[in-house]
Amino acid sequence: MKQEKPDLPSLRITLVEQALAMVERGEEDVSLRAVARAAGVSAMAPYRHFADKTALLGAVALRGFIMMAERAAAADDHPDPAQALIRQGQSYIAFAREKPSLFRLMFMDPAGKSLPPSDSADGYRRLAARVASLAHPDELESATLACWGVVHGLATLALDGRIMPDLAREAEALALLPRAISAHRVNT
Repeated sequence: MKQEKPDLPSLRITLVEQALAMVERGEEDVSLRAVARAAGVSAMAPYRHFADKTALLGAVALRGFIMMAERAAAADDHPDPAQALIRQGQSYIAFAREKPSLFRLMFMDPAGKSLPPSDSADGYRRLAARVASLAHPDELESATLACWGVVHGLATLALDGRIMPDLAREAEALALLPRAISAHRVNT
């Protein structure tokens, strides 16, 4: 039986899904040609949707940011903003541990770095909204950046094997953030 080829609108999605799967498996050769082969299309088909490998991997990184933002949204149902902030941090670190190659592509690869900031800002906007309920208005930007820096640092340390998985200790470290932000708000 002949394999049915994806139609053009869904071919872009298929190519991104194939590239995402290859990245998550840690494959070294995530070229347009390799992705076309995995999708069962001609070697030239990806060029209808992507100018080059960087554009394809940028689309994969964007998918990663969307996935990460969806995970962060799961903390929205918690009524306590401090707990929601901690849960968002935990989901960020868990995402990095579960999808290390994708995480590195999103934040450390030129393809991920080439995305416009607006393409990767959903999680940051959610973080800022949570921090806004805890921080002094004059310190919102600094407090949000501090939270992101700590969480991203913990995720990167985890990926680099510098800290061993210890969910309780990570939760304690993350709990320091809303306490410090709230305490500083009271004192200013």
